[in-house]
Amino acid sequence: MKGSFRQSMAWLHTWSGLVVGWLLFMIFLSGTATYFRQEISQWMRPELNVPVVSTEAALDSATRYLNTHAADATRWFIRLPDPRNPAEMFAFWEHPDGSFGDALIHPQTGDTLTVRDTRGGEFFYRLHFDLHYMPAIPARLIVGLCAMIMLIALISGIITHKKIFKEFFTFRPGKGQRSWLDAHNALAVLSLPYHLVITYTGLLTLIFLYLPFNPQPLYPEADRTFFNEAVGHLPAPEATGEAAALADFAPMLTTASARWEGADAGIVTVHHPGDRAARVDIQRLDSSRIAFNPQVAVFNGVTGEFVRAAGNPSAAATTFGVLYGLHIARFAEPALRLLLCLAGLAGTAMIGTGLVLWVVKRQPKQAGQRQPFGVRLVTALNRAVVIGLPTAMVSYFWANRLLPVDMAQRAEWEIHLFFIVWTLGLLFAWLRPGLRGWLAQLWLTAALCALLPLVNALTTSRGLPGTLMQGDSAFVWFDAAMLALSALLAVTARYLQRRARQARRSPAQRARNATSLEPLS
Repeated sequence: MKGSFRQSMAWLHTWSGLVVGWLLFMIFLSGTATYFRQEISQWMRPELNVPVVSTEAALDSATRYLNTHAADATRWFIRLPDPRNPAEMFAFWEHPDGSFGDALIHPQTGDTLTVRDTRGGEFFYRLHFDLHYMPAIPARLIVGLCAMIMLIALISGIITHKKIFKEFFTFRPGKGQRSWLDAHNALAVLSLPYHLVITYTGLLTLIFLYLPFNPQPLYPEADRTFFNEAVGHLPAPEATGEAAALADFAPMLTTASARWEGADAGIVTVHHPGDRAARVDIQRLDSSRIAFNPQVAVFNGVTGEFVRAAGNPSAAATTFGVLYGLHIARFAEPALRLLLCLAGLAGTAMIGTGLVLWVVKRQPKQAGQRQPFGVRLVTALNRAVVIGLPTAMVSYFWANRLLPVDMAQRAEWEIHLFFIVWTLGLLFAWLRPGLRGWLAQLWLTAALCALLPLVNALTTSRGLPGTLMQGDSAFVWFDAAMLALSALLAVTARYLQRRARQARRSPAQRARNATSLEPLS
């Protein structure tokens, strides 16, 4: 770092962006997909196609199932259907010996639902902060470091571009480095508030992992005590050993909803079902408000009497909950989720153009001059991430439809194929450098996206024509998104092909176009 302050910030912005740029691209793109993880999970489990029932009826169905299959459990945990997951009800229980069981329950009949084994959209959610194959704690520390560097890159970028808002309205195509810089600036300014908020709140979500020291002086031996007091959780009751039947859940749900101004229940926990000391905790649906602080209505499980409200934390904890809620955006309605998704894609593209811009600045000055090894390596990594990662994500969806439904470890193999395709994309980028390699991967990914709705129609009963007629919104929008993505990739590939042909036809045109195609060649 040398020269003026702005020059030093430019150096910091360039190198901080490159060092973690590829990982940040993956974090942003998979995190953006997370805005629709429930819808992705629905699409990846086409067997989930059951009628919508009321919360009370669904809870009664879950209770019947658990009374039959988990009557001896010390705790029931029931995740109720909600507007984004109307066909899914998940139950989890703990046995006295410490073992656990779980089941996907039909909300109407109370029977076990059999669906294909898949991680669905949950894979992208966990990938963007757990990195999948790595141990959780080191992975989250690495992601936190990347988020901190991303915040540094954003701030240093703002300082570097003193005319950044003017530059937002400037785009000069076909100008090589200038064009890539214009695109990078425009994408950065377009969603700058989003980039700052999502990066800062992403750091906050795991703040107690990165800075675990603050509670320790007051809570040296009881870590959970701090969290219970901070968010207002209640400890579990002790069983009495006296048998008693559970009260009807319907009045409890009505009382809880009234306390939440009409909001629905999301999770029901029953402590010691069938015991005199049974307690029912009804948690508010987390998508009904911005703050991600669970609000709980606590009831006597035998009498059904309201006991108290839990989950009303201090002002500091509420502020943390609001910031956490802004990051995961479970409160967002479909239109807002779409805007957040577009902002996330803009952030992803901002990182991608920044990576390409690094290569543009370091292209050989003379035609035919060999690229240095480091520049060639960065060029290959750029292509493996910028187009290889989308190819792997679409391949993940193809695997969901083509792998045998009864295959052992099916969910794991969907994920393995994702990483296999991504690795092949990296090898192809290294072995087949140049514009033709870019075009091949662009056309391949466009074809995979375009054909995915057809594969879905051929392998399931929920193809696009039928879902349009039935108003099956999750499937309709998923297939529409694949077709739109295919069109975008095809237009990009076609544009690059046209520019390359123009460069070959005319020496003057070749001189004008050469610099704009250099980072892809």
